[in-house]
Amino acid sequence: MNFTNIKFDANGLIPAIIQDVKSNTVLMLAYMNEQALHKTVETGLTWFYSRSRQALWHKGETSGNVQKVIDIYYDCDADSLLVKVEQTGAACHEGTFSCFSRKLGQTDSQGEKLFAPEEVYGQSPATVLHDLYHVINNRRDNPKEGSYTTYLFEKGQDKILKKVGEESAETIIASKNNDNNELLYEMADLWYHCLVLLAYHKVSPSELLAELLKRRK
Repeated sequence: MNFTNIKFDANGLIPAIIQDVKSNTVLMLAYMNEQALHKTVETGLTWFYSRSRQALWHKGETSGNVQKVIDIYYDCDADSLLVKVEQTGAACHEGTFSCFSRKLGQTDSQGEKLFAPEEVYGQSPATVLHDLYHVINNRRDNPKEGSYTTYLFEKGQDKILKKVGEESAETIIASKNNDNNELLYEMADLWYHCLVLLAYHKVSPSELLAELLKRRK
C-alpha cells in the first residue's frame, strides 16, 4: 500500500491515537513509522515504533492484549492517525483499560486518581471498574501498611474467597429485605471483592467484560 499522502515527521514518524471502537474511549497515543503502518495494515493488528528502543513493537505481543484494527483515519493535515480498534484486555501496561486514566490535578498523596462524586456519574461503568482495578493492582504490587486491600493479598486466596462468599450472602439478605440502600452498599462490597479476586488471578475487567459481550452476541 502506498502512503505518499501521509506526512511522516523529520524522524520518519507519525503520532497514532488509538480508540476503542465500542466505547469510543481513547486508549493510548503511540508512534508509527512507515514500516509499522505497513505491518498494521497487513496484519490487522497494531504495530508501533518505540522511540526509546529504536525498534518496532507489536502491541500485545507479550501481554496478549492485542488491538484488532477496524479502521484507520488521518487528519486534515495528514500528519496524525486515528486508529479504531477492538481492544483485548487492558491497553495500558499498568492494567487500566486506557492509558488516560488520570485527571490533571486530581490525585492523592500517593499519586493515585481521585474522583469527585459528581464526576463518577460521567464515567462509563467500564472506566470506573478499570480505575478501581488499577488501585487494587497497585496495592497488590506495592503493599501499603494499613491498606485493607494489601491485607487481603497478604492473607491470600482463601481469605479473598471467604470475603466474596460473605459479601454474596449479605447481598442476598439485602435483596430479601427489599432495602435498596442496603443492596447498593452490599453489592458495592461484593463487586470490590470480586475485583480483588480478579487481580489475584491477574485477570483484567476487560476480559470479564469481553466474556459478557461474547455471550450477548
